[in-house]
Amino acid sequence: MTKYIVNGMSCAACSARVEKAVSSLDGVESCAVNLLTNSMIVVGDISADEVIKAVEKAGYSASLMVDSTPDIAKKERGKINRNEKWLIARVVVSAVILVALMYLSMGHNMWGFPLPQSLESNPLAISCIQMSLALVVMVLNGKFFVNGVKGVFHKAPNMDTLVALGSLASFGYSVYVTVMIGLQQNDGNIQSATANLHELYFESAGMILALITIGKMLEARAKGKTTSALEGLMSLAPKTATVIRDGIEMVVDISAVAVGDIFVVRPGEQIPVDGEVIEGHSAVNESALTGESIPSDKEIGDRVSAGTMNTFGYIKCVATRVGEDTTLSQIIRMVSEASGTKAPIAKLADKVAGVFVPVVLGIALLTLIIWLAVGESFGFSLIRAISVLVISCPCALGLATPVAIMVGTGKGARMNVLFKTATSLEETGKVQIVALDKTGTITEGRPQVVGVYPVADVTERELLLTAFSIEQMSEHPLARAIVAKGEDENMTPYPVSDFEAFAGNGLTAKANGQILYGGNKRFVSQYITIDDQTERLADTLAEEGKTPLYFVADGKLQGIIAVADTIKKDAIETVNKLHQMGLKVVMLTGDNEVTARAIAKEVAIDEVVAGVLPDGKEKEIKALQEKGKVAMVGDGVNDALALTVADIGIAIGAGADVAIDAADVVVIGDNLMGVARAIQLSRDTLRVIKQNLFWAFFYNVISIPIAAGALVSVGVKLSPMIGALAMSLSDVFVVGNALRLNLMGKIKSDKAKGRKEGLNNENCNENCCCCQLNAENNEKEIVESEENMIMEKTMVIEGMMCMHCENRVRKTLEALDGVLSAEVSHESGTAVIKLDKEIDNTTLKSIIEEQGYPS
Repeated sequence: MTKYIVNGMSCAACSARVEKAVSSLDGVESCAVNLLTNSMIVVGDISADEVIKAVEKAGYSASLMVDSTPDIAKKERGKINRNEKWLIARVVVSAVILVALMYLSMGHNMWGFPLPQSLESNPLAISCIQMSLALVVMVLNGKFFVNGVKGVFHKAPNMDTLVALGSLASFGYSVYVTVMIGLQQNDGNIQSATANLHELYFESAGMILALITIGKMLEARAKGKTTSALEGLMSLAPKTATVIRDGIEMVVDISAVAVGDIFVVRPGEQIPVDGEVIEGHSAVNESALTGESIPSDKEIGDRVSAGTMNTFGYIKCVATRVGEDTTLSQIIRMVSEASGTKAPIAKLADKVAGVFVPVVLGIALLTLIIWLAVGESFGFSLIRAISVLVISCPCALGLATPVAIMVGTGKGARMNVLFKTATSLEETGKVQIVALDKTGTITEGRPQVVGVYPVADVTERELLLTAFSIEQMSEHPLARAIVAKGEDENMTPYPVSDFEAFAGNGLTAKANGQILYGGNKRFVSQYITIDDQTERLADTLAEEGKTPLYFVADGKLQGIIAVADTIKKDAIETVNKLHQMGLKVVMLTGDNEVTARAIAKEVAIDEVVAGVLPDGKEKEIKALQEKGKVAMVGDGVNDALALTVADIGIAIGAGADVAIDAADVVVIGDNLMGVARAIQLSRDTLRVIKQNLFWAFFYNVISIPIAAGALVSVGVKLSPMIGALAMSLSDVFVVGNALRLNLMGKIKSDKAKGRKEGLNNENCNENCCCCQLNAENNEKEIVESEENMIMEKTMVIEGMMCMHCENRVRKTLEALDGVLSAEVSHESGTAVIKLDKEIDNTTLKSIIEEQGYPS
């Protein structure tokens, strides 16, 4: 996949032209052009020179995107700012000139506004002044004519062609009328010359360009807002790092840090690159990447990620990933790439955009001919044709999908949900069945030993030592639980050899002169016969939601060790939410049927498929696909095949897992509610895209006939100026509608406390912009009321500025014992707390202060 910057595109017809030109090249598998970001992604075996030549042949320019994503974004932001300033300057100067032009054309001619006596009796002078003023406006906005002419020469007319043609037609006809006025005045026929002033359309020639430029300015400003989420992620990237070289600490630019460098981080500083702690211990706030507000303890051997905040303690780390390889850079790249891809729903709009301009030119010509044929004047007929040209809007078609995709992926990033492509963003909301892996998805993935049950002639220590020895070589979560138990008991495992793991079944190895086996019932039953008493014990443990693991030494059963994993705190709420969304929830697990059903009952899962090996999940997903679209949710490692086979693969994991290739969607952190949020966001985005496409088609289907004069018989005439204004506003409408996504997507919880949970970052980093600006303004007043044994307190909190602040305060308060719910609003600056037991005001104030709000 190769990225390019494409310059010179002004509308959907341009992007369709570029896409068609590149897609026709031999070796190109796919090509996606994004009008919003002026970028192009090409997949295939083809040189960059061939692609660039094809783009240039189509009438545009292209270059390889060689900079890092943050650098590109900065350059694009600088370009947008420069363009916006130039647009504003053009609009201001054009507006000043047009005031004078409109005074002459409409003020004097239509409403009798006064003019100097020397002009009152000189219609030619009035015409020439109007022509001069209009010409200045046309020169100021000459870009439309340059791009429009280029499009014609390359047989690819675009929006600029329509605008330029409309303006030139108005100007050209008005010049012809001016010549006629001059001839009439020269013959002394002042009355006829004055009457012909009404046939001048110089104001239309200038006003069309000015109004389109205003639309472009508003559009550029709105487009800038669509990239705010990506810029927010980029702002997390540190600019410098403190490294140790030759025993001396020195501050260097982040680009100078290499893998293997030793860097230090002091309290309150950001981690500069991904690394591993080699000295010291601390707690790191990783909310920017994982959404978890509680700082994560870091000790020697633990990983740290760029962009996270060291809250206390001095740590020394070795750099493991730098530059574009860091977790933060991967997230930024994923969001950027997703924004640059094309959703399937955009295909129809692309097809229409490819032929839109030629069709509109044909309709305008036909309009002119028909009105002339029915006996109307050339001036009247021309104005109808010009109105058709300037009211037609291919841009709305081109922007309908990409702006929604940009805002949707950006909002997903703020919610710690990463969509890899526009297709995944579109398709996620269409799923009907959600298949959840058990370990690490529904449960915490950190099981613990909850019981050791040796057979009659074996001690607990002997059984645990056998299990410890064989499981020490495994990376399975259940194995780690047994290893942790052995280490807690200060045991030393036997050295093992001939170790072999059977995925989803068990292990075998040689140790202490014995052949050891460990695993589930199905696995160990191949080597021994399990007695009825042991089976009954195993069944009882399974009914309690515990996983029984059997261990055998030299053909003799040693006993059972029970391991249990805790259900994630948001699992029940997430499944409940999925049910509310009309989705069927299925659990896939390699655990035994009884244990699986015990967990499923607690979480309210609809269907359980137990005893499934990793390679068997593919078959189960295919079976579910016969009933509807399936989303598979797993950790992205053991479930890789199932994630690939499913219609949508959703991987849940820590920030380091963002590069999981198998998944279409990545939920950063261990928040299962991210699955519901991803589906909800996809539905919201798809709804906005459909609204935009409907508007784009509806606008053109309705406005073009009206502009052509379909309603003239009932007295409705659309002037070119009104057409230009409507065209400009249609673009702004599409972008503005997409920005509504930032206000959508509240997820209602079904908990008794009934709070609303927003689709935003769960927490606010105390170093976020709003907290930095407003941390000093946090005076609080507390008002109390009590009714029916449920107490309610209202905290007045000054300084909250965004949803991040609301969520941070809410989560902090609801973590207190006795708090039923907390309704927090940054708009009103209040937190309404419901309690089932008394909590003194001092405690409430201090707990807020601990989160970075001094009182």
